[in-house]
Amino acid sequence: MPIVAQSTETTDWVSRYADEVIEESERRAPGKPVVVASGLSPSGPIHLGNLREVMTPHLVADEIRRRGHEVRHLISWDDYDRYRKVPNGVAGVDDSWGEHIGRPLTAVPAPKGSPYPSWAEHFKAAMVEALGELGVEFDGISQTEQYTSGTYREQILHAMKHRGDIDAILDQYRTKKAPAKKQLQKPLDAAELEAAEGSGAAADDDGTGSAGYFPYKPYCGDCGKDLTTVTAYDDDTTELTYTCTACDFSETVRLSEFNRGKLVWKVDWPMRWAYEGVVFEPSGVDHSSPGSSFQVGGQIVGSIFGGKQPIGPMYAFVGISGMAKMSSSKGGVPTPGDALKIMEPQILRWLYARRRPNQSFKIAFDQEIQRLYDEWDKLEGKVADGSALPADVAAHSRAVGTAVGELPKTPRPMPYRTLASVADITAGAEDQTLRILSELDPADPLSSLDEVRPRLDRAEAWINTQVPADQRTVVRKEADTELIKSLDDQGRASLRLLLDGLDSHWSLDGLTHLVYGVPKVQAGFSADATPKELPAEIKVAQRTFFALLYHLLVGRDTGPRLPTLLLAVGQERVRKLLGE
Repeated sequence: MPIVAQSTETTDWVSRYADEVIEESERRAPGKPVVVASGLSPSGPIHLGNLREVMTPHLVADEIRRRGHEVRHLISWDDYDRYRKVPNGVAGVDDSWGEHIGRPLTAVPAPKGSPYPSWAEHFKAAMVEALGELGVEFDGISQTEQYTSGTYREQILHAMKHRGDIDAILDQYRTKKAPAKKQLQKPLDAAELEAAEGSGAAADDDGTGSAGYFPYKPYCGDCGKDLTTVTAYDDDTTELTYTCTACDFSETVRLSEFNRGKLVWKVDWPMRWAYEGVVFEPSGVDHSSPGSSFQVGGQIVGSIFGGKQPIGPMYAFVGISGMAKMSSSKGGVPTPGDALKIMEPQILRWLYARRRPNQSFKIAFDQEIQRLYDEWDKLEGKVADGSALPADVAAHSRAVGTAVGELPKTPRPMPYRTLASVADITAGAEDQTLRILSELDPADPLSSLDEVRPRLDRAEAWINTQVPADQRTVVRKEADTELIKSLDDQGRASLRLLLDGLDSHWSLDGLTHLVYGVPKVQAGFSADATPKELPAEIKVAQRTFFALLYHLLVGRDTGPRLPTLLLAVGQERVRKLLGE
């Protein structure tokens, strides 16, 4: 069943942009589908920063669909861009790929072992799979297909005819390139600059050569690279002569019949805006500074191609918790597929939906993912009981589904930190996992692990791929008899109180009450006493008691939450390890 449309009174950023885009689309192309767009270059792993290029228009497009309008979300695959450099750390790639620098991404071999026919298709496939899991509907456009089929022939000839006008526009900014980057909200660091180079923005020059300015770059007919220079062009015959600096090849072709080349980036982008009738497309900070491709494109699209610049917010960078900012030119950067291995699609959608495009945020691959899930579960509770704020309700709605319907979800979403702890302790043993999870709530025991999937699978993947081996939990095989013998009367009494209460408290809530209550009882207070009723020393006593239990159970000062750990170890083994 489709999700009921949100009220237009909702004040979240998605609704506000949807209002603008619908109004602008009716002004530009009344009665036609609303067109929003994204551009992705499959020059390497398409990372979580690039995902913002897709999620921003996706969320707006989906809101427009919810309101009953027809909308197209175009994803332009910039697979006809040049292969710029051999990325570091990409599996199946070595220095020999350097020979392909300058060729189209679709003409570069895929990494060794890949089932895909080219470099572009290899990296595109992973993104397409992730977008499917995220519920993103889109129309994909291969720029290789567009250019090599002659789709843009008229636009190319038009740009060449008006190359003097384009050159004059670009010339306004050529002397301003260096200071332009200083006018950003903050300076781009090395990783951000490299990320910018991974897009079309820095993938080619502006077309200026010794014979003048030409907004078109041929791929060489001999070596296939774009290390070419146009040396002559005749507007009447469309005869174009170029030479290749890589292999000294030279030829003269008729551009009206030639399909092996492309417009330079700052002309290519506005040409596509006009050709597709794009109304909304965001751009990163690297494209939005004075003199950058988005700003220059705004002039070129109107004065050269008779179109209009899209509405488009500048979007901020996305970071990774505990890691440096991402760069698409390097291997090993986290991709949407990597994130979806450790978190459900709803959570990843929510991260992009709840922050305005100009707000930066981080995606947690470390322990913060547990806090993130706690925050999400708390929001779900507030939405269910009607106490959530309107903007939070809107972000939640956009996270859990689209205009088509809700995304698949975990039927019984137990806390992520609990599932991770159990997965850590059991090392994925399903029988033990089911036993432990069934004992969390004896009044409503779990009957099948399918009830807690896919969240359980994500938590297991996080433990197995993101938690270092030296931080994994290994339960002792034998009791630490020397430590037990060394305990004073108070230490032995604390263990006795715990052991005596295991039978009657064997559930997650019961054990929580028990382990926090032991130090209270020893100090002469009720186990039910609240923090306000207790002296500060009780917290110190609790920490001391917890450290003792961790040492006796796992040989460390800390570990998973003690109630979960006790359930996971099992009552019989707990009694043995605590010296009973």
